[in-house]
Amino acid sequence: MLDSLPKLLEALLKPSVWIEVTVIATVLLLAWGLAWWLRPRAPAPNAGDALVPATGRILFGDRGFDGVLFPLLALGGVLLARLLLKDIVPFALFKLAVPLLASLAIIRVVARVLHVAFPGSRVMRALERTLSWLVWLALVLWLTDLLPLVLAEMDAVHWKISGSDVSLRGLFEGALSAAVVLVLVLWLSASIEARLLAADSVNLSVRKIAANGTRAGLLLVGLLVALSVAGIPLGALSVMGGAIGVGIGFGLQKLAANYVSGFVILAERSLRIGDTVRVDNFEGRITDITTRYTVIRASNGRESIVPNEMLITQRVENSSFADSNIAVSTVVQVAYGSDLDALMPRLASAVAAVPRVLAEPVPSVELTQFAADGLELKIVFWINDLNNGQGNVRSAVNLAVLRSLNAAGVEIPFPHRVVRHIGDAAPLKPAD
Repeated sequence: MLDSLPKLLEALLKPSVWIEVTVIATVLLLAWGLAWWLRPRAPAPNAGDALVPATGRILFGDRGFDGVLFPLLALGGVLLARLLLKDIVPFALFKLAVPLLASLAIIRVVARVLHVAFPGSRVMRALERTLSWLVWLALVLWLTDLLPLVLAEMDAVHWKISGSDVSLRGLFEGALSAAVVLVLVLWLSASIEARLLAADSVNLSVRKIAANGTRAGLLLVGLLVALSVAGIPLGALSVMGGAIGVGIGFGLQKLAANYVSGFVILAERSLRIGDTVRVDNFEGRITDITTRYTVIRASNGRESIVPNEMLITQRVENSSFADSNIAVSTVVQVAYGSDLDALMPRLASAVAAVPRVLAEPVPSVELTQFAADGLELKIVFWINDLNNGQGNVRSAVNLAVLRSLNAAGVEIPFPHRVVRHIGDAAPLKPAD
């Protein structure tokens, strides 16, 4: 059974192998050049950028040649060269090149699809490595003619499951077929999801719910097809469905509530990506709404991952739900005796000239109280770009107010305190 390996090694020592080396090297170089030439000219996007077409990221990868297209082009070129040279030179290196490139193509397809469908997932990275090792192991077994022996031994291992005879080989082939179906479904799902998110004419929240719904539906269909391909009767899933329902009713009710809440939020559009909200004393801008949680990013860079159920059941302050205009205020004190009738319009005009301050509604200046050290004025102005922060525009307004007060000669009073000194107390009389 291992006779083919010495024959292959003997064939590799023949002078004609250099013709194969030259042809295969030329094919690889042409495949690399064609993949590089066909790659998108824009800079390679991040793997998590959902707005980039998923098919392009799978085919070209991040650098043009680390995607699926390069090994597929190389495999096609080698097969074509093998067909053209079959009557000219004996094959030796081609017997290695074809399975090697086929294995590389399979690994690249699985790796790139999982990388696009589940960006940043450590579990998927571990699964990629495991599948890669399995593919290379199968290649080694095939080259050494040990694969039929291993399959025969796997076929000899049997179990009785619900009255049916199931072999280890059957389970392995079924799992392999199911994996192929799921990879194809994930590829299709990622491509459709990216196209939906790239439709700028539709609201982003609507695109998000459509993408999430499409992925969930395709994964469900893919799972059912994969189970059928694996030989598992779908009628047997009724018992499993009942068990899953009981599990959701007890242990997974929070998880299920978060998923349902995510679709409700996206469907109602009560919270949208880009809105500025305050939840549980955390304020920031919504950067992403997934089916399970919502990401809120504060102005200082901190991010809060809020379960969707909390956004449904608790009070949420949305600063840009119906109107993006936000009122911001600052306080200043002026000395008693200041001419407020002339000063207040002047301060309002100075504030209105600050960038980012809206001309309508107009800034207002109010006398809020007679403080201990001076007259307290409250200045209210409006902005419509809260995502750019409040501290910077408030600082600009305070500087404009300070310059206006200095130009008008109005004093910002310091705290005044009156200290009264009472004469020394009378000395105590000595005790009798």
